[in-house]
Amino acid sequence: MSTAEQRLAEDEARITGARKAKLTLGQAARGFWRHPSPIVIAVAFVIALTSRLLVGDWQLWDALTPLIMIVAFPFFEWVVHVYVLHAKPVKIFGRTLDTEYAREHRKHHVLPRDIPLSFIPFKSLLVTVAVLAAIGLLAFPRTALGLTFLVTITVFGLLYEWTHYLVHTDYKPKSRVYKAIWRDHRLHHYKDEHYWFTVTSSGTADRVLGTYPDPQSIPSSPTAKRLHGLA
Repeated sequence: MSTAEQRLAEDEARITGARKAKLTLGQAARGFWRHPSPIVIAVAFVIALTSRLLVGDWQLWDALTPLIMIVAFPFFEWVVHVYVLHAKPVKIFGRTLDTEYAREHRKHHVLPRDIPLSFIPFKSLLVTVAVLAAIGLLAFPRTALGLTFLVTITVFGLLYEWTHYLVHTDYKPKSRVYKAIWRDHRLHHYKDEHYWFTVTSSGTADRVLGTYPDPQSIPSSPTAKRLHGLA
């Protein structure tokens, strides 16, 4: 085990205790579908896909749009993670603005092994799905292209929820790709919350945007468990 990996394991053990018994991928999948967030996104996907197939009108942009979104999604994850999930409460005209996304994410950092906290908050998810549906139906030059966008973004949403959930379970990484993703996200939780912001990929947007340091080059953050020092 490398020095960085050993330090990460020690930090995790200090905060969360020893890992539990091994979990199979099948057991993890059954647990995944017991939570409301994946079901909501899956229903949205089925509706979007059915509508897309019924509308037809296939054009070149229906093939290019998902490819563009694949490239852009790690940067979207990064921006949301930094500026929405890690947002500090702010006071505006004497009232505190603190979104459910940010509140629940702070709880998630306090209790990273609490599986329900690894999912998108239910109320915020419903609002997000409604906003994305409006974008898909109103912001594109063709209804068919908007539906292509919705099919793609719901697939990404399921991938995000599954990856994030799996990292926080006791499932042991087997593939090189997943092991890298697992390592990066756990570094974010147990090493320093200011780095390693992508969830479904490793070293993509983080490398470009300067948040992918050598773990051995930085000390463990005292606020990784309590973002901004807040309870």
